[in-house]
Amino acid sequence: MTRSQLFGVLIGMTVVAFFTILRAQDPQLLRQARDVTFDEYQRIAPRRFEPMPVKIIDIDEASLRELGQWPWPRDRLAKLTDRLSEMGAAAIAFDVLFAEPDRLSPRTVVRDVGGVDPSFLAALPDNDEIFAEAIRDKPVVLGFGLTNEGSYLPPVKAGFALTGESANEAPPRLRAATPLRPQLEANAAGLGHISLNPGSSSAVVRTAPLFLSDGQQFYPSLAMEALRVAQGASTYVLAAAPDVANTLTAVKIGDFVVPLMSTGEVWLFVTPDTTERYISARRILADGEPSPDIRAGIEGSIVFIGTSAAGLQDVRTTALGQNVPGVSIHAQIVEQILSGRYLSRPDWANGLEILSIALAGTLLVLLTTFVSPVVALVCGMAVTALALVASWIAFYYGGRLFDPLAPILAASITHFAATAYRFLVTDRERREVRQAFGRYLSPSLLYRIEHTRNALSLGGDDRELTVMFVDVRSFTEMSERMTPTEVVAFLNTLLDALSRHVLANEGTLDKFIGDSIMAFWNAPVDVANHPQKAVRAALGMRETLARLNADNAFGFGADQEVRIGIGIHTGLACVGNMGAETRFNYSAVGDTVNIAARIEAACKDVNIDILVSEATAQALPDHAMLDAGSLGLKGKTTRTRVYAVAGDENLAASPAFADLRGLHDRLVAALGARTQTSRSIVNAAKLKAAALTPALAGFYARIGRRADHFAQTTDENTKRPAE
Repeated sequence: MTRSQLFGVLIGMTVVAFFTILRAQDPQLLRQARDVTFDEYQRIAPRRFEPMPVKIIDIDEASLRELGQWPWPRDRLAKLTDRLSEMGAAAIAFDVLFAEPDRLSPRTVVRDVGGVDPSFLAALPDNDEIFAEAIRDKPVVLGFGLTNEGSYLPPVKAGFALTGESANEAPPRLRAATPLRPQLEANAAGLGHISLNPGSSSAVVRTAPLFLSDGQQFYPSLAMEALRVAQGASTYVLAAAPDVANTLTAVKIGDFVVPLMSTGEVWLFVTPDTTERYISARRILADGEPSPDIRAGIEGSIVFIGTSAAGLQDVRTTALGQNVPGVSIHAQIVEQILSGRYLSRPDWANGLEILSIALAGTLLVLLTTFVSPVVALVCGMAVTALALVASWIAFYYGGRLFDPLAPILAASITHFAATAYRFLVTDRERREVRQAFGRYLSPSLLYRIEHTRNALSLGGDDRELTVMFVDVRSFTEMSERMTPTEVVAFLNTLLDALSRHVLANEGTLDKFIGDSIMAFWNAPVDVANHPQKAVRAALGMRETLARLNADNAFGFGADQEVRIGIGIHTGLACVGNMGAETRFNYSAVGDTVNIAARIEAACKDVNIDILVSEATAQALPDHAMLDAGSLGLKGKTTRTRVYAVAGDENLAASPAFADLRGLHDRLVAALGARTQTSRSIVNAAKLKAAALTPALAGFYARIGRRADHFAQTTDENTKRPAE
């Protein structure tokens, strides 16, 4: 381990330790981010709404328009209670506070006028008494709220049994409650708190306390009391952790067991709000018999009475981002219990997330320092994907909530810090090499220079290469019509587009020589199937040039097309660093290079854009190639067999090319024998070639005048590349 690597590990582990401690502290910002993540899960896959024996009698805008503004006189609520009881409601829960006397009661109104005979006053009806009488012996649950004033605590209508350690301090604290009218308090079958997120600063209701505590007594929520009364149960059985004080785990009420958070709260697994859950209060209070659908909806159901009217301001935000009446959340709590679908966050979730931050961060620091930032990035992305997928599967299939965000964020920042250090310190030397040579050498050569000691020393070695030369046709004539600036722009556009195919096919760009390109394959590193990759690069250049011409990328107009010639040869060459000690170039020399250059020049005589030697063609038996004859190349004492490249393997496998190749073999034989049938065969070949590729048009237009190239062809020479 070098000194720079040691410092890199120390810096990286310091970052890991920081995020591990930060997650253990769990500040408000992380909690909020975690909550948003869980909200997003519910938005993607909310609890599906299913018809349940739970209904909301909605004091909606239509009810207020028809029956008058809120608050309604309590004799009307008495009538509403009687109607619901007569329809067979299993429980009737009011999400309404009854802390003050009914100001619309006749007795109250007359008393406020003053000077009325007490006996007459006593004879007047009192709405609170009427309502209290209406709820007597009926399954009615009334609600109370939390307040910081006074000392009133409501009576508890149910018993509590506790298993495990004491948990009186576990639920949110109830210091005082809004008082209920004494006769209502006495006659109600159940009393429950209506607070949904006491002490929370968030506007989103994600959890709801099923119980409150004053330190000695538990107080159930409106939803739990409604469920208890509907079942006729008398006792809540609370389960606490056996070895940890003030930690609740579950509650049993009647036939249902509800898993709890340690504070006696439940995670809300909500459905999108739907009208199927609501019945307008005016429909219940309407004169005459209720409709069969209303009676069927009420019979046997737990009924919550609340308001959705905007002016009454009982609006809450769910994890789905919807604004719903508060009474809807009470109803959804009961629906969730009846459906048996819960969300939970295991007690060990925090420990798992803290451990994952430490382990993932350590792994990324070591990979970044000793292997590669890219490898570390890939591993980091894999860890990220694993965390997201595991968290989602746990939510979707098990209702378990695990936070993937904190480990992902910590790992990302750790990787960034370790990579930044390596970039600034450890990779400084390699970066300098890339800055110096990156514009001239292929990526594979740069890699060799970076990772091989003394790679920049002079010398070379013999190895089989596939060499390519590319040249622009009639460049001198074209450049005479352009300014020097235009020539440079033209060459930059063309050579950049063509050279990309060399690099894309694992080739090494040797040099640009004016309007020419020299490239080779299989050095400085081994390249499998290098003849094939060289021909693929040539075919890519053909397609790219055709597109540039069609798009008029050079600005010459439709009457002038840019054409190129490409020569390719495979053979032994010497490749390495050549030049002076202070200035050298990585290049290849030898007869193989000369032959490739001569083949490129011969493209003009053959009138084709891509020619390859017999050695290259023999390595590509499955490509679409045609015998172009034996040429006398400059500097060579013997003729060199060359092949015209028509296309790739797909073209070679087509029936049309098989027909053309058979016709071409007959043509080669006819030209070699100088028979009179060669002209008719040429014409037939032209027609077949025109249907395959435009590249062969000029080839067959000139082949009849090149009989000498085939005249000395022997039986051995007329064979196609090895098949």
